[in-house]
Amino acid sequence: MKSIRNGVFGHIVGDALGLPVQFFPREDREREPVDDMIGYGSFDLPPGSWSDDGSLTLATIDGLTKSFKENYDENEEKNLNEIIDYEMIMENFSRWLNEGEFTPYDFAYDIGGATMDGIRRYDGGCEAIMSGGIGERDNGNGSLMRILPLAFLIYSLSQKYQISMEDRMEAVHKLSSLTHRHIRSQISCGIYVNIALEFIENFENDKGRDLEGLIDNGIKNSMRYYMEDPSFKDELHHFIRVYIDIQSLPKDEIKSGGYTISSLEASIWCLLNNYNYKDTVLEAVNLGYDTDTTACIVGGLAGIYYGYEEIPEDWINQLAKLDYINEIVDEFTDCISSINK
Repeated sequence: MKSIRNGVFGHIVGDALGLPVQFFPREDREREPVDDMIGYGSFDLPPGSWSDDGSLTLATIDGLTKSFKENYDENEEKNLNEIIDYEMIMENFSRWLNEGEFTPYDFAYDIGGATMDGIRRYDGGCEAIMSGGIGERDNGNGSLMRILPLAFLIYSLSQKYQISMEDRMEAVHKLSSLTHRHIRSQISCGIYVNIALEFIENFENDKGRDLEGLIDNGIKNSMRYYMEDPSFKDELHHFIRVYIDIQSLPKDEIKSGGYTISSLEASIWCLLNNYNYKDTVLEAVNLGYDTDTTACIVGGLAGIYYGYEEIPEDWINQLAKLDYINEIVDEFTDCISSINK
């Protein structure tokens, strides 16, 4: 599955591009836009450094790989949630926070409050899928920024088995709930994963479908599911801009802070208003504020759609621990590609 490398590197490159200017307002970027990989700035780290976004995505990939090796049996059909070991993934998150695993420099930094709280609850004995906060203020983008790897597992399994929409969305919601259990965060992740699945299917089968149509399909598939489930009904009004006509909104109406819906909206807007990987992620960075997370969320999708070769090679080569990233990606790819051999 070539799309795995596309998406993961698209994600981590976006993270690294945005990290040095994280927290700075949009006005700063309008005066001095980012147009290349830079360093230092917000965290005083060299060019190519990636943040918690990349770390938790790699931790998720590693957890899914280990889950697959332990629970997948080609002779026994299991549903998606019987294969994924959420405790194993959450244990990876704990090792990231407490031991610096899955980081560029062997220590965790740029840690979101809801993510920190969820891991602390888990460390204190809470069940993994119950660890995420459920308050109104627990709707940061900390689960949206790491949910992409699940789409690759769903796609691979769906090529051999019938994966129901209910099973798919249950997995998305549980993976979000490790740190973000509020329904709004779960819906954001659901929409994002369904868009990613459209992109993956398009790339893997060389269909060459238009970007706008794929995004529209992913959003519509999500909304059909959520509209039929009464437990999500009261939250859907928050997503009106996502499924009406976000592309036509002016830039000053696109927010780029840490709120999960703002990050989802900004990512879709950047995709629809640009025509290649480089311009898409730079647009995200130059929106300001939560620059690394907006750029990694949209970068994962743009990487899948445009392909690995469209990500500037010098940006990839500057990434910290490049061999380490490759190792985790290759192991995941080898595992889930074996499903259909």
